[in-house]
Amino acid sequence: MDAADILLLFVLTAAGGGALLLAARSGVLPRRTGRDAERVLVEDALKHLHDSEERRVSCTRQSTAGALGVGNDAAAALLSRLGGMGLVEVAEDRFTLTPAGRTYALRVIRVHRLWERYLADETGLPETDWHASAEEAEHRLSATEAEALAARMGDPRYDPHGDPIPTAAGELPEPRGVPLTRLAAGAAATVVHIEDEPATAYARLVASGLHPGTVVRVAATTPGEILVEAEGRRHALPVVVAANVTVSPLPEGAAVPLPAATLASLAVGAHGRVVSLSPACRGLQRRRLMDLGVVPGTVIAVEMRSPAGDPTAYGIRGATVALRDDQARLIFVERVERGEG
Repeated sequence: MDAADILLLFVLTAAGGGALLLAARSGVLPRRTGRDAERVLVEDALKHLHDSEERRVSCTRQSTAGALGVGNDAAAALLSRLGGMGLVEVAEDRFTLTPAGRTYALRVIRVHRLWERYLADETGLPETDWHASAEEAEHRLSATEAEALAARMGDPRYDPHGDPIPTAAGELPEPRGVPLTRLAAGAAATVVHIEDEPATAYARLVASGLHPGTVVRVAATTPGEILVEAEGRRHALPVVVAANVTVSPLPEGAAVPLPAATLASLAVGAHGRVVSLSPACRGLQRRRLMDLGVVPGTVIAVEMRSPAGDPTAYGIRGATVALRDDQARLIFVERVERGEG
């Protein structure tokens, strides 16, 4: 833990969030207690209202009940309370945020997305667990703790899924991109956002290796499926899953980067010079690889595969290092002759 981490831990511990910070490193967060359950419902309801406004759909008692997992009567009582607090306006059976309600909702969203950014960049927690962890953190970190975290990370603009992080003043940029499902066969685009809900669809996208910054090309489309090429691999995505990917289309005829070879694709005895690490390689895993010398320009030799084919032993700067295939696929290389470089 470096000096900056120690300072951040001191600030969060003093404010009561140190346990949360330490728990996130292990992936285990404290459970909610009955004392804050009501506040959690209030904040979740405000998030639902904000999400409804962003998607330009009406927020009703029924939609709130479904989003919060409560009955219609409980949702009605909660929305009525929010109205009495000056956070929600009611028009017939439609509910909208007041300026005060929007400010509150954006503060909760800011904490959620900052925490996901922290988990992605500073911990080894699997990305499929980021959302659930942030769902807890958004209700537990104070404004002081959140700003300490933001300062530690350089006040990031986007979370690891590509969602904009509201500023401390509650400002958000305009939405960007279009759904991947709108692209025709042959079109290319850069991924700018991966929706992390529902969890099953997100897990499918994670398994496909898609992430913000990836350049994709639509190879073919059918009524129920889209075949995309990304980083030298093809992925068949159901339309309902592909709809959770937002992209920024490249101009027609624009040069699309050729797929780079990955370290995992090299045969035993081959050598590759590191070109880059995939943006999907984050946090502790990225730092470990860089500490081992896996940085642009390093020549790596494929020395031996295990009897099962995974992991593989690689020669890196005079040391023999075992890497699993899923790690080696995150390392882009160019093939070189033995002794070159």
